[in-house]
Amino acid sequence: MKEEKILAFVNARVIDGTGKPPIEKGVVVVKGNVIVDVGSDASVEIPEDAKVIDVKGKTIMPGLIDAHLHIIGMRTGDFVKEPIITPFGVFFARAVKDLEALINAGFTTIGDAGSIVALHLKYAVNEGTIVGPRIVAAGLPLSQTFGHGDTHYLPIEWVDYRTTKKFTPLAGLICDGVDECRKAARYALREGADYIKIMATGGVLSEKDRPEYRQFTLDEIKAIVDEARAAGRFVHAHAQGSEGIKNAIIGGVKVIAHGIFIDEEGMEMAKERNVIVVPTFSIVEKLLQVGAKVGVPEWGLRKAEEVHKEHLENIRKAYRAGVKIATGTDFAGGPFKHGENAMELKLFVEKLGMKPIEAIVAATKNGAEAVGLKDRIGTLEKGKLADLIVIDGNPLADINVLLDTNKVLLVMKEGNIVKNLIKNEG
Repeated sequence: MKEEKILAFVNARVIDGTGKPPIEKGVVVVKGNVIVDVGSDASVEIPEDAKVIDVKGKTIMPGLIDAHLHIIGMRTGDFVKEPIITPFGVFFARAVKDLEALINAGFTTIGDAGSIVALHLKYAVNEGTIVGPRIVAAGLPLSQTFGHGDTHYLPIEWVDYRTTKKFTPLAGLICDGVDECRKAARYALREGADYIKIMATGGVLSEKDRPEYRQFTLDEIKAIVDEARAAGRFVHAHAQGSEGIKNAIIGGVKVIAHGIFIDEEGMEMAKERNVIVVPTFSIVEKLLQVGAKVGVPEWGLRKAEEVHKEHLENIRKAYRAGVKIATGTDFAGGPFKHGENAMELKLFVEKLGMKPIEAIVAATKNGAEAVGLKDRIGTLEKGKLADLIVIDGNPLADINVLLDTNKVLLVMKEGNIVKNLIKNEG
């Protein structure tokens, strides 16, 4: 039996992800793939056989989590033409580089909210063939006909993964009525989905609908949620309009993505049922900043501009009302670049008025809950998997330090150091 290595990180500012004040002169002890002790240097006994890593006053915190993104391998904003003209395998090659960028930026876990590419690469990461964050993947998203996931400008037989002759990274499952929704949910699970992603409303980047449009009936949503529950999974909903948001919550959905037009009733429902909202501010900011230059269709840019102000106002209200919020960027690669995902924490501080420690909780503890792993990751506590990062700086004083990948000195995922720029350790 292989002996488990013991590592002791000492002389650290420890931000544990729970929201508690940092521990100065803190210590984190890792044995194998698990955290076995954390606390002040006066309270933690370092085992004699531990390898000591002196971080010299730098910050140790949980690995970051992006609870809503897409590992697709896009390299432009033209998601009309690029998926059609680019060979399918190219997206996988690009996505491998995106996973490397994420882990080097301190993201040890990601929730992929719809991509067959991520679903397959999950296995390559798990077996150690490629380096990347832990992938929790929805795989094939479910959409009604004329839904946000029904790529309106393509022939319908190209859109559904079960019928397409032209594989694209945007393929999903089209289903209408309770029986079709049950069968589609089962198909997604058959393909290996860790959770089910549904389109409960229209959206910004779908051509012929709008964010306000309700999609999927309450009965359809309940059927999908029931199938997920039966398999020990949960449902994560693209939900932007108020009616669709409330339908999703009533139907048993655990995570609401975007939440653009969430109203006070929806906020109260989310709080009562412990539903997590992932606002994905970063993608909208990027669309407004560079969308016109990188090929995003005019209709997508127009809708992004129309909803931007109200989105910020409504999520600000939700935050103040006590709704649980987690970080997610909705990035897909290219101009929406993986590796820059800490932008969401910056926006939480600047746009929502969060304190930096609250933004960190959103990106760690809440992020872990949003991907269904709250008992295993997200905080630096005894018994949790050893996902941690060492930061050259204090993100509680300046959240922007997390955006500089050169300041991410060390990344540990499940006890394995996958990035190390610390000099003269031990």
